Amino acid sequence: MKRTVFIAALACMATVACKENKKAEVLQEETLIEGHPKGLDSTQTVAPAIPTQDELIKNAQSKPLTNLVLSENHFDFGKIKKGEKVEHVYEVTNTGTNPLIISEVKPGCGCTAPEFTKEPILPGKKGKITLSFDSSNFDGMVNKQAEVYANVEKTPITLTFSADIQPN
Repeated sequence: MKRTVFIAALACMATVACKENKKAEVLQEETLIEGHPKGLDSTQTVAPAIPTQDELIKNAQSKPLTNLVLSENHFDFGKIKKGEKVEHVYEVTNTGTNPLIISEVKPGCGCTAPEFTKEPILPGKKGKITLSFDSSNFDGMVNKQAEVYANVEKTPITLTFSADIQPN
């Protein structure tokens, strides 16, 4: 008799524990769905949406428009060794009456990394856009570009450069 009561009690505890475990699984699933995009857990991340060209233009032109002059819009690195990393600074002068705001510089590929003046460039003052190029994956003549989004009438402005990649 004691044995039957003990087995019944054990079965009852197992049933309760199983139900509690199910509740915990449901609660965990609901928390993940509420706290994160469906199908992701707390260790996974979502990449931010990449803005379209129209969105970049709209954002750049949402500030009062101004004018700019570039020191040049094309640079030729000439002959460089394969694997060499080179960079060039393009000078930007605000020739308008409102502060010049460069909101984004978008390179044409992952081999080019941009840096640019982030703070507003006051009228008559100068800023910089630096394009760094990694030639590791190229041979021969290359032509690359980057688009500059700023609060000017005709945006994006295209900066280009070329290089003749020589074998090591």
